[in-house]
Amino acid sequence: MAGISSTGPRSAVAAETNALALGGHTPMMAQYLRIKAEHPDVLVLYRMGDFYELFYADAEKAARLLDLTLTRRGQSAGQPIVMAGVPAQALDQYLARLVRLGESVAICEQVGDPTSKGPMERRVERIVTPGTRLDDGLLDDRADCALLAIAADKSRRNATLGLAWLVLSSGALRLAECAPSELETWLARIQPAEVLWPQDVPQPPELSGCTINVRAPWQFDSSVGVEKLCRQLGVAALDAFGAHDLPRAQAAAAALMGYAEQTQGRGLAHVTDLQIERSDDTLLLDANARRNLELFVTLRGETSPTLLSLLDQCQTAAGSRLIRQWLAAPPRAQELARQRHAAIAALLAGPWGELRNALKGLADLERIAARLALQQVRPRELAGARETLAKLPEICAVLEHFEDPLLSVQCSALLLDAAPLALLQRALADPPALNLRDGGVIAAGFDAELDELRAIGQDCSAFLLDMEARERARTGIGNLRVLYNKVHGFAIEVTHGQADKVPPDYQRRQTLKGAERYVTAELKIFEDKALSAQDRALAREKLLFAKLVDDLQPAVPAWQRAARALAQVDVLGTLAERARTWNWVCPELSPLPGIEIRAGRHPVVQAQVDRFVPNDSLLLQQSRTHVITGPNMGGKSTYMRQVALIALLACMGSFVPAASARIGPLDAIHTRIGAGDDLAGGRSTFMVEMTEAAAILRTASPQSLVLMDEVGRGTSTFDGLALALAIATHLHEKNRAFTLFATHYFELTDFPAHHPESINLHVSAAEHGDTIVFLHEVKPGPASRSYGVHVAQLAGMPTAVIRDARRRLETLEQAQSAQLAQLDLFAQTGNLHEDESAVPHTAPDPLRAQLAAIDPDALSPRDALDLLYTLHVAAREDVPL
Repeated sequence: MAGISSTGPRSAVAAETNALALGGHTPMMAQYLRIKAEHPDVLVLYRMGDFYELFYADAEKAARLLDLTLTRRGQSAGQPIVMAGVPAQALDQYLARLVRLGESVAICEQVGDPTSKGPMERRVERIVTPGTRLDDGLLDDRADCALLAIAADKSRRNATLGLAWLVLSSGALRLAECAPSELETWLARIQPAEVLWPQDVPQPPELSGCTINVRAPWQFDSSVGVEKLCRQLGVAALDAFGAHDLPRAQAAAAALMGYAEQTQGRGLAHVTDLQIERSDDTLLLDANARRNLELFVTLRGETSPTLLSLLDQCQTAAGSRLIRQWLAAPPRAQELARQRHAAIAALLAGPWGELRNALKGLADLERIAARLALQQVRPRELAGARETLAKLPEICAVLEHFEDPLLSVQCSALLLDAAPLALLQRALADPPALNLRDGGVIAAGFDAELDELRAIGQDCSAFLLDMEARERARTGIGNLRVLYNKVHGFAIEVTHGQADKVPPDYQRRQTLKGAERYVTAELKIFEDKALSAQDRALAREKLLFAKLVDDLQPAVPAWQRAARALAQVDVLGTLAERARTWNWVCPELSPLPGIEIRAGRHPVVQAQVDRFVPNDSLLLQQSRTHVITGPNMGGKSTYMRQVALIALLACMGSFVPAASARIGPLDAIHTRIGAGDDLAGGRSTFMVEMTEAAAILRTASPQSLVLMDEVGRGTSTFDGLALALAIATHLHEKNRAFTLFATHYFELTDFPAHHPESINLHVSAAEHGDTIVFLHEVKPGPASRSYGVHVAQLAGMPTAVIRDARRRLETLEQAQSAQLAQLDLFAQTGNLHEDESAVPHTAPDPLRAQLAAIDPDALSPRDALDLLYTLHVAAREDVPL
């Protein structure tokens, strides 16, 4: 996506050059072209009365994107003016469509005196980009919209990256630094709507799915970043925030803050705090883990439930955004999660339902405060803030019933100064008009001058009725009417049949099909007075509303604190409701490594089925690796995912779906589940699988939880088996991670015999004749078989194919048993291909030699079948051919 133009000396020269070329254009188009020269890379919506117009190339592009009618009207500099427009009242819906398409738009408003000579003065009031959206119509109310700047060094490929991101709609500003290998994980966590990237550095493949805005390299200057941050936060140094030793992040902040201020046309008054985030502060969840655990998006489509959709029963939009943040970045330190557990327990012991009811219907105070600070707030939003502020004492009164430190802190943040609420109650009409331009925003009695001007307008009806009665009596025209029309103003209407009775002092104003309209000197004087009063009243309302916005600015920080407190209370109340609804329990967070879950359940699957079979999970120091076997569809993947989800919920501060749970320290959850290729990147399914597995082997630690499902199935049997065994051995002996290793390689069931601190588990199934029943129960020991043919039968495979498959399976199993009996799978290296000397050499096999002598092309179908049966008998009875 093309970005907003960088400002600097070159742009000034370009603007001057463009100005010299405008001599042949009309004054209106010369004004437009000067503004467009300042914003060459964005669409300029140029206000003209009731429409926003686009011209020339912008018009052609918008016509394609928005399906607008492209027109040519008049000429400028000898060329037709190509234009397309959108109604001012429908601006938000068109903006939303453009932003979704990755476009940036400059909103150019009329700011001059409409009675002045020449074209009315206009200027760009704000620029809307994918990462700087503020209006409700452009935002998802349950997800943050983040703008991310990344500072990269073109001369050092593996140099540290600086990250700075801002959620403009809340004022949340954060910095971080990371290695290039960690960028994908940070992107998955931040989910930026727009990324600022230096122009002179090649873009890494991790950014391929992002909206990129390329910026000039000089904008990424760490010294400028320090200056901007200090000025924004009102401090002399960044030491108190822990940002003094992050030069790359400071460079990113320079580009971020400059861009955000440029798009808003003013400073960011609501950005008053800074948080530094580090990789070791939160539980590592890379993009694969987020996808495979189906935290936010499912693997089966958008309509399928996710963990977030199960959790998010929040009463407020800010609560929904916060619970998403908690789930995306669970704290690694256990103390914060313990505080949340204690708050949920306190809620469940008190009137938590009453608290949730008190939170219903609250306005989004966090976003209203941001728009207020940026002076983009609308009357109805301030009315929503007024109603929300009025409910805060009631919410505090309910919170006082709960004896919990965390809830008490939130209650304190809700105790606000009463003056801003009192001002809103006096100043705003109830309800105010939707738009300021319509009037009816300021309450009656708030301003005497406005009340007087409104009174003149309200007297119109009485005056018109009185004049109508007098004129009927004077002229003898019984159907004469005195009326008002927004386009033509006040008039006296007389039908054509009564035209001969019109007195000489009537002046014709308009001819209609069945009547004439007139005006008198008296009516003209009243019209000037009334219309002037309406215009003056609207101007007065705009002035009063602007002053109200200014007077409320000091309240913004307190509103932000209250909004964050309401969101926390809402999330904690929601997690309490989820725990009560689904019978979840408070987990124990232990300083000792390990995961001990009794009767654990998969939270999302349990919500979709009538009966869920719970299972224990004991990943302890003496059993760190679980080799899990069992049939397809038996529940291996569900079991592994539920262990990870229970651990994740415990770390984020939620109760968990289990009879009991003890969770030790965790630094990451890694997953290698499912099959998928990367055709665009030229990677096969197996290459993707091996790449993901390699990343896990490089980063997993003794405090990591690793889920490995069906590793090695994308290649030949022995290659896959060798790789699966080598990967399992490395995780067990080198990484020493807590590992759930699901496999269909039954040879791996010998793994615990050769590797202490590992055990076999299997998912049970019951066989009845040719059918199978999945019991979904995880038991100790290896599975006896995989039941793949049974699953194929359940899938509707033709009977003849199933029968043939059974015969072939028996033959293959016997042949494989004979061959594997000669191999030592668990030689010292633990890898089939690592040391060929570990495989003993045996005498030549006569059966193999005679097979090699057969010419398949010379055999008839009947001869081949006979030979197959002969080989089968020879192999079973160990007799020569």
